[in-house]
Amino acid sequence: MAVYLANATFIDWKTLEFKKGVTIKVEEGPAGGISFVDKAPAGGADTVLDCGGKYVTKSFVCGHHHVYSALARGMNTVKKAPTNFLEVLQYVWWSLDKCLDDASVEASALVTAAACAKNGVTFCIDHHASPFAIPGSLEILAKAFDKVGVGHLLCYEITDRDGMDKAQAGLDETARFLASGRQGLVGLHASFTVGDETLKKAVDLARQTKSGIHVHVAEGTIDQEDSQQKYGMRVIERYKKAGVLDFSRTILGHCLHLDANERAILKDSPVWLVQNAESNMNNNVGAFDWTGLGPNLMFGTDGMHSDMIRSAKAAFFKNQEKGGTSYDEFYRRFRNASNYLSSNGFAGDGENNLVVLNYDPPTDFAQYNVVGHILFGLDSSNVESVVSRGRLIVKDRVLQTVDEKEINALAREQADRLWDRMRKA
Repeated sequence: MAVYLANATFIDWKTLEFKKGVTIKVEEGPAGGISFVDKAPAGGADTVLDCGGKYVTKSFVCGHHHVYSALARGMNTVKKAPTNFLEVLQYVWWSLDKCLDDASVEASALVTAAACAKNGVTFCIDHHASPFAIPGSLEILAKAFDKVGVGHLLCYEITDRDGMDKAQAGLDETARFLASGRQGLVGLHASFTVGDETLKKAVDLARQTKSGIHVHVAEGTIDQEDSQQKYGMRVIERYKKAGVLDFSRTILGHCLHLDANERAILKDSPVWLVQNAESNMNNNVGAFDWTGLGPNLMFGTDGMHSDMIRSAKAAFFKNQEKGGTSYDEFYRRFRNASNYLSSNGFAGDGENNLVVLNYDPPTDFAQYNVVGHILFGLDSSNVESVVSRGRLIVKDRVLQTVDEKEINALAREQADRLWDRMRKA
């Protein structure tokens, strides 16, 4: 079976060239592609969407997400108002992740995958934590994303902060998941919660499995202060020595508090960096500075939401405070998560991942000004239908693979249980 998008205006995501009045045949499967045909078939098992007056382009990828935060919206369980970044972690996120169980992990994943789909995000790179529900957690996430129809690259956030037994459990879960044939990364929380023993084991596992490391870097100044005090070097220097930077699949989140030497090290390495502008503003930890970091930069949401158009816009506007980013460079970073996946051989983000945009622009919309419309016109409300790996997963803003009302009802039930555990902890 195939999906046909008829009478569309197709925008090539690489060249931004417009092709008007075309019918696109979308092949199903992780290796499926697209082709332009004279007309869609009448009848049969194929799916045909009339995209007259609408725009079709490649869907989006989230470069850094946190499924485990999905049930935090409106949460009133914080026992002390945080006054700094470490307290944000201690009283909000570490309080929450310790109370997650398998059921709340699954609900979090379904909610996140559904939100990704409706926002035109067909691939999610996630960084998960559930220290008292580690075994099997990555497979729970994977099955939830598969159920909705969203591609994924997962990892478990390995850390020493809950004890060495939990650190080993995170390593074991990662090894099991990768050995099962699932694609993924070796996750670490951050330098200040990962000792040398765990760091070495994680790098060894990444090397053995030919994957990479996914880790927070210098999100707060505590990361650098801890590294200098304990190891006599800065975080990036420590990671270079440990081998974290050897892998082209390595993803470094945030990277806010770097010195000139660390920037030079990163520029000469094959790793990728992710900016999470809204999260950084929310946590008041500083702003991303891309100076001297090289081309491997992409955008994520850090669990704030699942809307990559919104996240990319926030990054662009925040970057204005540091001299601004050109339109071409902004768009390159917006699409760089796809380049990260393809250049590293990950499956699930091929050309048969598409979004249908119902957008009636009040001004000329053409190849020369696409980025201006992304920044100042288009938003996720324009996402009408979504094709993921050749499969229609959203049609006319309605999920086709799962019942969104059932997912939200399940999530509310699990959120109530989770918040109750947090209050009693």
